[in-house]
Amino acid sequence: MTDVKPMRADARRNYERLLEEAQRAFAEHGVEASLEDIARRAGVGIGTLYRHFPTRDALLETLLRARFDVQAERARTLLTHPEPLNALHSWLAGLGDATGTFRGLVELTADALNDESSRLYESCHAMREVGSQLVERAKRAGELREDVTAHELLLLLHAASWAGGHLPGEGGMQRLLALVFEGLRAS
Repeated sequence: MTDVKPMRADARRNYERLLEEAQRAFAEHGVEASLEDIARRAGVGIGTLYRHFPTRDALLETLLRARFDVQAERARTLLTHPEPLNALHSWLAGLGDATGTFRGLVELTADALNDESSRLYESCHAMREVGSQLVERAKRAGELREDVTAHELLLLLHAASWAGGHLPGEGGMQRLLALVFEGLRAS
């Protein structure tokens, strides 16, 4: 087992500045924002960025891991909610907000659900697993159609998030998700 050395203070500052600037750049320009611009805005060279984050996915994964972990924990908490379908809807709405942060992120996370080599796969897979528990709970309660899977719901969420971003005004994804849920109720 190798010991991980703590970062020097200047390396830690560079790391934090890179994350701050990446957050800003991805919010402004989407997941395809220029890594060179991120490094420049952080006041470091591109080599420093690549030393901390060898790939774009590594940088995105670092930014998103905490956000996705919060959503997975939220799903675990919602497993005790008295209304299983409302719990599932609430979790998906929060997840949609988290994945709609950067233009292009919806596509990236949808692809990561099926690509074990993606650095985002583990976080996405963990959310799918706990989401499956919410789906099964809603089915057992007779509130959700029996033929619905968590994977299908996540893909529908990605579609609603993408399409909602193309509707005028705020709350497009939430509106589309509500429409989808009306069609998912058990009859």
